[in-house]
Amino acid sequence: MKPKALVLQARGSNRDLDVMDALTLAGADPTGVPLNELRMNNTLFRNFNLLVLPGGFSYADALGAGKLLALDLASYFVEEISAFVESGKPVIGICNGFQALVKSGILPGEGTKEERSKKDSSITLTFNQHGHFECRWINLKPVSKKCIWTKDLSERITCPIAHGEGNFQTTELFPISSFIEQDQIALAYINSDGSLANGEYPNNPNGSILDIAGICNPQGNVLGLMPHPENHIHTWQHPRHTRGETGGSGLKLFENGVKYAKQV
Repeated sequence: MKPKALVLQARGSNRDLDVMDALTLAGADPTGVPLNELRMNNTLFRNFNLLVLPGGFSYADALGAGKLLALDLASYFVEEISAFVESGKPVIGICNGFQALVKSGILPGEGTKEERSKKDSSITLTFNQHGHFECRWINLKPVSKKCIWTKDLSERITCPIAHGEGNFQTTELFPISSFIEQDQIALAYINSDGSLANGEYPNNPNGSILDIAGICNPQGNVLGLMPHPENHIHTWQHPRHTRGETGGSGLKLFENGVKYAKQV
C-alpha cells in the first residue's frame, strides 16, 4: 500500500502540485486538501500517513511570511497536528510551510508546552540579510542523522530558493548548544566544493546563522526547510542539464519520508 500524503492548501499556497509530483515519484499517494475542507472535517488528518505544508505566500503573507497560516495551525488544528507529530508520522514544511511551522511553535518543538512557547519566541525566520527577495539555485548538505528525511543522505542537494524571509536567527535565550547537540540542524548551505558557506553570500543566500537551511524536531520526524527540493526531481530541471551537469536531485529526501511513513 502506498502511504497517503496530505498536502495542505491555503489561499496563496503554491508549489503544492510540484510537491505532489515529488511524492508520487517517491511512492506516495498525495492528495491536496484545502484548509476550509479540513476546518469542516478535521478528522481527515487521521486518514493520512504523511503531512506536507508546501511553499508559496499563504494569505498573501499578511502580518509576515507564514504568520496567518501559523495561527491556523496553532488554533484550528492544534490537537490534530499535535497528535500527528507525536505519533511519529513524517511532516515536512517547505519555504512558507517552514515559516508556518516555526511561527506556530511546531518547530523546533522541544520540552513542555510552556518551555516550547518560551523557546519558540526566541527563534524566527526573518528578512533576508541583503533586504530583498532571493531567487537562485543553491547547494545543500544533509547534516542531521536523526532527521528521518535526511538520514543516510550523503549526496548534496542542488535546488532553488525563492523567499524574502528565510533568515534563520535566534536570540540569546535560545539554547543553541543543546539544539546542536540534539542533532536538529537538518540541512546547511554549502559552497560548490562542499564546504560550509560560513555565512558568505550568495551561497548562504539569506544570512542564516550557522548556514541553517532546515531544522528538525528532537524526535526527527518533522522537517522544515527554506529551499525547494521538489523543484529538482527530474534531470531536466537542473539549470545546467543541457551542458551535461547532473546530480543533486531532491527526490531522495522525499523517498526517505515516504519510506519512513510506511513503517509508522
